[in-house]
Amino acid sequence: MIDTAIQTRVLALYPLLAELPEAERARLFANSSYMKVPRGALMFDENQPCMGFPLLISGSVRVLKSSPSGRDLYLYHVLPGETCILTSSCLLSNAPYQARGVAQEDTELVVLPPGSFKQLFSQLEVFRNQVFNRFSERLTELMNLVTAVAFQKLDQRLAAFLVARPSPVALTHQALADELGSFRELVSRLLKDFEHKGWVRLERGQVHVLDAEAMKKFVNL
Repeated sequence: MIDTAIQTRVLALYPLLAELPEAERARLFANSSYMKVPRGALMFDENQPCMGFPLLISGSVRVLKSSPSGRDLYLYHVLPGETCILTSSCLLSNAPYQARGVAQEDTELVVLPPGSFKQLFSQLEVFRNQVFNRFSERLTELMNLVTAVAFQKLDQRLAAFLVARPSPVALTHQALADELGSFRELVSRLLKDFEHKGWVRLERGQVHVLDAEAMKKFVNL
């Protein structure tokens, strides 16, 4: 049983659940479980069955796809108030996960059992619309990612990643490589080249963008 304080936090982030009749909402929380997951913990893995639908109330989850060589390609994040399209897809199709999810920071969540998710999906139109809207948004993001990987060189992808974020970008070279699905050595070499051109200034764990306009022109070559 989810206690009242946790229920209040869930409803603040997922207000659509308030549209359920009180008795059904009480039954939903009675069948759900509350979890705390430490930073870096594996939340689900490839080829594992989906055991429930997560409602994040703090923290974040990073979803990654691994290659046979061990390289990771970042797909998307799940934040509090959002839904995970991979989990939705697995539950709706009764299929295992095709990627893995890692807690990027200490994370709290309420997990709905598969039956409760399917009941919500079939009975609550606003919930069903949110799931489909998230599918649409993520599909657009993933198509942009596929386009970048297929048609942009790594140096252009790195430049695009940096100028899209507030400076300084507080990520290590390894973290940048993970985001781009590449190797730290390659990213470090490119960052040194960017620094030589006067586009960035490198500090420990940070990249300061100095000439965003030049980098944007480079991205659009």
